[in-house]
Amino acid sequence: MSQVKQTKLTGVRGMNDLLPQEAPLWAHLEQSIQSLVRSYGYQQIRTPIVEQTALFKRGIGEVTDIVEKEMYSFEDGLNGEQLTLRPEGTAAAVRAVIEHNLLYEGPKRLWYTGPMFRHERPQRGRYRQFHQLGIEALGFAGPDIDAEIILMCQRLWDDLGLTGIQLELNSLGQASERAAHREALIAHFKKHESDLDEDAKRRLLTNPLRILDSKNPAMQSIVESAPQILNFLGEESLKHFEGVQRLLKANNLPFKINPRLVRGLDYYNLTVFEWVTTQLGSQGTVAGGGRYDPLIEQMGGKPAPACGWAMGMERVIELMKEQGLDADLESGCDVYVLHQAGETLEPAFIVAERLRSAGIEVILHCSPDGLASSFKSMMKKADASGAAYAIIIGPDELAAGQAQLKDLRRDGQQMSVALDGLVDEVINQLVKTSD
Repeated sequence: MSQVKQTKLTGVRGMNDLLPQEAPLWAHLEQSIQSLVRSYGYQQIRTPIVEQTALFKRGIGEVTDIVEKEMYSFEDGLNGEQLTLRPEGTAAAVRAVIEHNLLYEGPKRLWYTGPMFRHERPQRGRYRQFHQLGIEALGFAGPDIDAEIILMCQRLWDDLGLTGIQLELNSLGQASERAAHREALIAHFKKHESDLDEDAKRRLLTNPLRILDSKNPAMQSIVESAPQILNFLGEESLKHFEGVQRLLKANNLPFKINPRLVRGLDYYNLTVFEWVTTQLGSQGTVAGGGRYDPLIEQMGGKPAPACGWAMGMERVIELMKEQGLDADLESGCDVYVLHQAGETLEPAFIVAERLRSAGIEVILHCSPDGLASSFKSMMKKADASGAAYAIIIGPDELAAGQAQLKDLRRDGQQMSVALDGLVDEVINQLVKTSD
């Protein structure tokens, strides 16, 4: 009886595996993020990957591209709830803040990382499952916190060694100012309605601000001549915007005022900003955010000001690769322990565990077939592991109560070391190597 050949299973398009060779770059980014948030006093918050669909409809806006086209939504078969894989982090974080009354004791500085999901056409830096760093500062009304979260971005770029990321800044004002601007936009675009594409016509009466985001070259002259929100700002909104700019200038952070910058979500007011680069093709926005004072009340909480930003981690990883910042990140361990099975296996295990107890990263050689490997093949694996040193325990070494310690990265020197003093000698050598 012939066997039916099984088809090869593959991952979902746009939902990517993190492979071992990429892990050091991700670990470096994650460690830099941890250092950043600690330096600014932000506390971590974690929310579920799945939320009620209504949360995003109310929090993001029903006429946004995310809600209309991109959400992974489904009905829970157990109780009929409408659920969605989170497409962004702010709405979920605000939901948690309201539900657990986190602002009762005063303002909060929060951060999170994790996977987000949007059903869109995958391309470089734009995936169906992607990861975000999110920064949310809730309960602060002044321009100082806007400036702080923007400066956090610059510090992260500096910590990572990234260059060529430009800050663009705008203000969307308050609701009444946006309403006046909206009417002016509708009037402007109606005069050119015959030249609008289908997306723009669909948004004309529901969300005309989003037309300003159009990438259609045929519409750029229409967009460029549209009324600018900055001309509709009142005294308080302008004062807030000027306050943000003054603090950024005081910290020598260059920026460009972009009056067409609107961001893609409905909850923003006052300050909005993006960090953009020309090094990633069409996906040039690396991070972005702004102030969203209306959102907490809009989602059922007591009114409170808030602002924040999100960063696409995959895009930063791509940018780090583009700028060659992955070259010095090694995935190697400190020590590779070689043995020849039999009576040498047990002492090799003991040595490896003692080294680990001393905080040293160790790979213990294990042969694929469980039998003794040749010395040559073991040394190849030791070298390929990226280890700084190899420890060799063979029958002769064991009989003498010793091990061979070999430098794999510098001069290749090898020395005999007593097993009882091996941990101290490895530490001594590693300290010398790092100096």
